[in-house]
This record gives sequence, structure tokens and C-alpha cells, in this order.
Amino acid sequence: MLLTGATGYVGGQLLPVLLEAGHHVRCLVRDASPQRRSRFPEQVEVVEGDVLTGVGLDAALDGVDAAYYLVHSMGRGSGSTSSFADRDKRAADTFGRAAAQAGVDRVVYLGGLEGGDTEDSEHLRSRADTAVALRRHVPGVVHVRAAMVIGSGSASFEILSHLARRLPVMLTPRWVETRSQPVAIADVTATLARLATWEDPPAEVELGGADVLSYREMMRRFADVADRRPPTIVPIPVMTPRLSSYWVSLFTPIETGLVRPLVDGLSAETVVRRPPPAGLNDAPLGFDAAVRAALQEA
Repeated sequence: MLLTGATGYVGGQLLPVLLEAGHHVRCLVRDASPQRRSRFPEQVEVVEGDVLTGVGLDAALDGVDAAYYLVHSMGRGSGSTSSFADRDKRAADTFGRAAAQAGVDRVVYLGGLEGGDTEDSEHLRSRADTAVALRRHVPGVVHVRAAMVIGSGSASFEILSHLARRLPVMLTPRWVETRSQPVAIADVTATLARLATWEDPPAEVELGGADVLSYREMMRRFADVADRRPPTIVPIPVMTPRLSSYWVSLFTPIETGLVRPLVDGLSAETVVRRPPPAGLNDAPLGFDAAVRAALQEA
């Protein structure tokens, strides 16, 4: 099988799960120099290619029956004037076309879980559009839609962690009361791994953890688990998403280009409405257990 995005957080966590399950894994990377290649286990086949230009995709997809598409350009610098959403759509279209030509039957794509008004979130719209672009070429696309991923390398979780750790008082916009269903990285990777060979999977799989919480509740419970004093949260309803993203960038190390689209998406409720089929994510971790695992991982 082919794994794209293996150098990213989720892809890097998924790779050992796939290897442990006995799969032969080929990883598509933009730089397959010996120095970069040495970062992967010896049994992993590493090929060089680019999902945006299509260079190397034919070789990468040759003989592949299932592929993971874990690519997004959000937050990356680019000389192009197009937005990350435009780049993501073009990349998905290029990859989907190449996958169809190679006869790939299944593409598993990890996107975002949206359940409310996503009109103002380019991030969530882009994730949904990517799935559409892939499915235009490969009917067997499985769109895995996950809420906030709880793990030490997840940007959304890192924002939550840094805010809860560093600020005794927070001035927050309305999204602090938005409900979400955060899911542990271990539950995400376990589900993704099962879907490679899952018989007759649904077109969409919604993933969430055991708890539905507002962001206010998440920050309080994170502080409890991390043995920190819970921050005092003062909602400021008139704070715009743009001002909110500047505020988050000021107090967290997450790059600004990544913060803005993530913050825009916080106003949309991310709660599972259609549970996945039995056997895929039957007993997900609760928020506190997921945070403990993330803190140990860090």
C-alpha cells in the first residue's frame, strides 16, 4: 500500500501501525535523499514524488491496491498567490487521476469532522472539497472525518495545550463554547489501518472520542490532567476570527499560516452524528485518557 504524508504527524503515527499489521508500505515523499531515507524503517519502500505536480506518482502507485492520502498544504509557505485550498484541490485532482490510471481500488483520506455551520471555515471546506476531488477519479474513496486529534504533534491540540499551560486569564471569542468530540491519535490510526482492508467500507467514516466537550471544558480538563491551575476564561463575543487568530499566534509557537484556518474552523461544531460501523472505533478513549497519552508521548 502507498502512504502519503508519512513525514507529517498522523502519517508518522500511522506508519508503525501498518507495519505491525504486516503490510508492505511504500511511502511517497518529496525528498528521498539518503539522509531523508534513513529516517524510515529499513522495510519501508521510499519513493520520491509530488502530489501537486504529479512527478513520480506513476511509479509510486504502480501495483498499489490501497493508498492513504494524508496530504494538505495548510500553513506551508508558497510562492504561488493561490490559497492553500486551491493547492489542496489541485493536488487531490492530480493524485486521484494518477490513482485511477494505476487501477487503485481504494483511497483512504483523512479530513475534518464538521457538523455545524462551516460557511466561514476555509479549512473545513477545503477538507471536504479534497474528498470530492479524489472521488471524482476513484469511486472507492473512504473519507475519514475526524474531530480534533489529541496527540503531541497535532496542531489543534498544541494550541489547546499551550493556551491552557501559559495563560492564567484568557480573553476568548464565542468559539470557546463550541462543542467538539476530540479523538485520541491512537484511535485515529487504528481506524485508518483497519480501513485499508475493511470489507465494503462506507463512503464516510466519522471519528470522535468518548466525550463531547466545549473548548472551555477542554481547557479546564486539560489543566486538571496536566496538574495546572485552570485558566480564568472571559468570553469576548465581539472578537473576530482574525483577531482571535492573532491572539492565539501571540501565545503559542504554532505558525501563523496554520493558526488562522484552524481558528476559523473552531466556530463549527464537530460532533459525530453517524457512528462508524461496528469494529472500527467501538471504544474510543475519553478526553482525559487521551490527554494523558499525549503528554506521555511528548
